[in-house]
Amino acid sequence: MAEMTDIIYKADGPVAVITMNRPRYHNAQSYPMLDGLDQALTKAMQDPDIRVAIVTGAGPHFSSGHDLGTPEQVATREERKIPAEGLDYYDSFRLYNFDYNLKWRTMPKPTIAMVRGYCIFGGWMIASSMDLVFADETAQFLSSQFEYFSLPWDVGPRKAKELIFESRFIDGEEAMRYGFVNRVYGAGDLERETIGYAKRVAQTGSYGLRMSKIAVNHAQDIMGYTTALEAGFADYMTSARTRTSGPPPRVPGARRQLGGVDLALRGERGERPGQPNET
Repeated sequence: MAEMTDIIYKADGPVAVITMNRPRYHNAQSYPMLDGLDQALTKAMQDPDIRVAIVTGAGPHFSSGHDLGTPEQVATREERKIPAEGLDYYDSFRLYNFDYNLKWRTMPKPTIAMVRGYCIFGGWMIASSMDLVFADETAQFLSSQFEYFSLPWDVGPRKAKELIFESRFIDGEEAMRYGFVNRVYGAGDLERETIGYAKRVAQTGSYGLRMSKIAVNHAQDIMGYTTALEAGFADYMTSARTRTSGPPPRVPGARRQLGGVDLALRGERGERPGQPNET
């Protein structure tokens, strides 16, 4: 197995705690970090002593979402010679924005997203791929029509439309009311409570845990979950290739964020309503 990049892996008895470790960029999801996360989750699944895996982020935030152009991400794309179009582009884009998430959703052992701070776009995708989501009072979730389009399943179709149309953050309590978050704790209690829960789950037999997870996933798939996500990815690709305005240009030293994030941050600062956002 290759070295895990930007990931910290720690075993706490029967629980693996996997930490995305790019706090400088609020754990923006570079390709090496996503590769490392996949390797860490695979390691936890293959270790017979591990019963539950927890995924979290270093620093105050779970993840600010997709890496839109940090030096490390730009260098990775150049080293791997990833083109801007064609099948090689599609295969790479799909791996990092869809296939990994679907793979993590079907891993054989229970997984928990432990969320504090921002959980934006790609961060939501990672959290949704886990079996459970525990958050603290600082958590702020932001959704969109993202690539792994689990949102209608996470919160329901009407609420999904409402959140996308408005582009606003929801805190852990609101996310729990919609069914996306399982539990919300105080900022100082999240890690202790999440690991405590995971250790209680680990006392359950591994066979029972695995078969229960398979049964619930099967119930979702009978209702069309995986097929819907495949369609959602195709819709995203169509949208990305036909929109009239793209992501912000690469300006050295400038903050890079998608239009929906900018709109949500303006709302947090009380700067809305204002001029319409065209991205």
